[in-house]
Amino acid sequence: MPTDRRNRITLTLQRRVGNPITKLSPFQTLLETTGRKSGQPRRTALGGRRVGNEFWLVSEFGTGSQYIKNIQADPTVRVRLRGKWHTGTAHLLPDDDAAARLKALPTVNSFGVKTFGTNLLTVRIDLD
Repeated sequence: MPTDRRNRITLTLQRRVGNPITKLSPFQTLLETTGRKSGQPRRTALGGRRVGNEFWLVSEFGTGSQYIKNIQADPTVRVRLRGKWHTGTAHLLPDDDAAARLKALPTVNSFGVKTFGTNLLTVRIDLD
């Protein structure tokens, strides 16, 4: 299946099915960015891991992800971990080995990112 078509199918499933369901769970990890056009909070369900005062994740579509575009416009974010919100600053790390990074992150999410991802990008969030 061509990459562009696969991306559209994956994004549609995430937006219409996955995100609305997973955001209902009070313990689902959420990333809140500020919409670059609307200025409104935008929440995305995702996976990653907290290491000390950092939260690490890998974006499956890299700079094509809407939340990555929002981070590029304003790196101030909030992350909900285990039901508690944390503020922080996001850093895009294109030189990091995202495939290797996934090995240190939760297995189920990493499997999905590896399976559907076409442009992996590591993100580190420095928590306040």
